Amino acid sequence: MKKYLVIVLTLCLGGMAYTQSGPPKPPVGKRWVMNPDFSDEFNGTELDTTKWLDHHPTWKGRAPGLFMRSQVSVADGYLQLKGEKMKNDTIVDNRTFNIKGAAVVSKKAVYLGYYECRVKAAATTMSCTFWFSGGGGVGPKGCDRYHQEWDIHESIGREGDFQGKYFASGMHSNAHYWYTDCDGKRHDYRAAQVRFEDNEVSSKKFHVYGGWWRDEISASYYYDNQEPKHQRFYDKITDKPMDKPMFMRLVHETYPFPWISLPTDEELADNTKNTVYYDWVRGYELIDVNKANDSKLESEIGLYHEMVLFDNHQIDLKASESLLIPLSYKANEDRDIILRLVDAEDKKVQEVRTKALAGYANLEFSLKLDQKPSAGKYKLTTHLVPVGGDKKNTLDTNTLIVNLEK
Repeated sequence: MKKYLVIVLTLCLGGMAYTQSGPPKPPVGKRWVMNPDFSDEFNGTELDTTKWLDHHPTWKGRAPGLFMRSQVSVADGYLQLKGEKMKNDTIVDNRTFNIKGAAVVSKKAVYLGYYECRVKAAATTMSCTFWFSGGGGVGPKGCDRYHQEWDIHESIGREGDFQGKYFASGMHSNAHYWYTDCDGKRHDYRAAQVRFEDNEVSSKKFHVYGGWWRDEISASYYYDNQEPKHQRFYDKITDKPMDKPMFMRLVHETYPFPWISLPTDEELADNTKNTVYYDWVRGYELIDVNKANDSKLESEIGLYHEMVLFDNHQIDLKASESLLIPLSYKANEDRDIILRLVDAEDKKVQEVRTKALAGYANLEFSLKLDQKPSAGKYKLTTHLVPVGGDKKNTLDTNTLIVNLEK
């Protein structure tokens, strides 16, 4: 059973380093909550078939790699996708396969949201991928068709000098608008690729890869603790190219030569090299700050270091009977926030309590005062406490300097 920590630490498998996870700051008035249909900690002994298929329902794999159920397993707290050499060639749909690959696909499709996984690539030239596809349908002309693909990350993990070695490190993100025109010709229209550089191959340790499908025209990408990078989808055919739900894919496949060298028989036979390890995968959806939600996943895995946050240590506001305080919070379960405003002499001006529903929220809190305060410097202290608890039960405290002007 894995243990969940939200601080940076080092674990033992493959020299991996844990990096803080979780979604980016949500828009004002919104809250991230975990989506259980696209989240799995892989702590059992078999794949959760209520969420996942152990094969790709519409694709056999890219030859010479064939997706096979036998190559999918859950053990030791990881989803494991193994690549191996077949004893004999296999003919499927008039194509020859001689390498075993694997694919895990969500049973449900989803529209928009933030998705991340913590994964360690195989030390071969077979892929380590985290992507979505599906959706699409009739194009803007009526006689045309389109299909969506959103690749949060795809890489390999082999060391050394070989064809495609640039693909063995960092994070590689793409978005495809697969378009079939009215003459039946298929086009691969792509957004500009987003890439994060890294000096170490991706099989050396675990990394966190995240993608925020913001809307029909854009996405943002996150690699470990680096600043995000952004992408606009290809929009020359339609101004809303990514407008349908898609299915999540976790795939271990072969890439075409000469783009990337094929794996060797030796590395495919080496169990220390031939397996991709997914520690976890997590999906999040945006909901209104005050909307109730039944998901208990945040609490079950201890996702967040629970806290109240301010963007700055002080703000300037106009003196009023109602002060609009921007704040955000992270809570693994429903909490209360106690807000206490004191003046320069540490005399209480107002103390209120507000609900903080589980998740990661960003809001503007209206602090109502009994009377209009004088101009001057004030201190606002927050206490995050269990529901109904008092300051003796504080889980986190933070302070904001409030400068009130006439």
